[in-house]
Amino acid sequence: MSHVIGISGSLRAQSFNSALLRAAVALSPPEMKIEIASLEAIPLYNGDVESAGIPAAVTALKNRIASADGLLIATPEYNNSIPGVVKNAVDWLSRPPADIPKVFAGRSVTLMGASDGPFGTVLSQAAWLPILRTLQTHPWFGPRILIPHASKVFDERGELIDAKIREKLKSFLLGFSAFVAHGRA
Repeated sequence: MSHVIGISGSLRAQSFNSALLRAAVALSPPEMKIEIASLEAIPLYNGDVESAGIPAAVTALKNRIASADGLLIATPEYNNSIPGVVKNAVDWLSRPPADIPKVFAGRSVTLMGASDGPFGTVLSQAAWLPILRTLQTHPWFGPRILIPHASKVFDERGELIDAKIREKLKSFLLGFSAFVAHGRA
């Protein structure tokens, strides 16, 4: 069984990306377990704080990702790019640089995202590519999950109510699961 860590790039209680991540947990194939990790306790990156020692929340997340087979990032799109919350977490996770191989290098990674705008998270997902390359990840480029008009796809409780998106997400997760399993072989 593949073990995947899922993170949402939004801290908002009613986040569409957190809802999408919860839907992914519920719809993942039996051969893949997705465990959600929160970014709430990750402080803003500060070199002075780093000099004093890596914060415990950062170390804990590093260890969770390092022990997983894959990483699933549910990324919002803010101002046509990556949200600061998740970029900040990645900046911390790559400190010190000697930890990049342990946390990211060769790790199977994929992106998905939901937005209330008309284009989903197409620009955010594209903005992730140089970062994933720099971190030496093994990105999966299967069929993309770019959910536009997310308020019509999720109900007020954050439940995925769109049958087409549900099937698309199942297919996406099945593909990522096979990719992760192949990477472990």
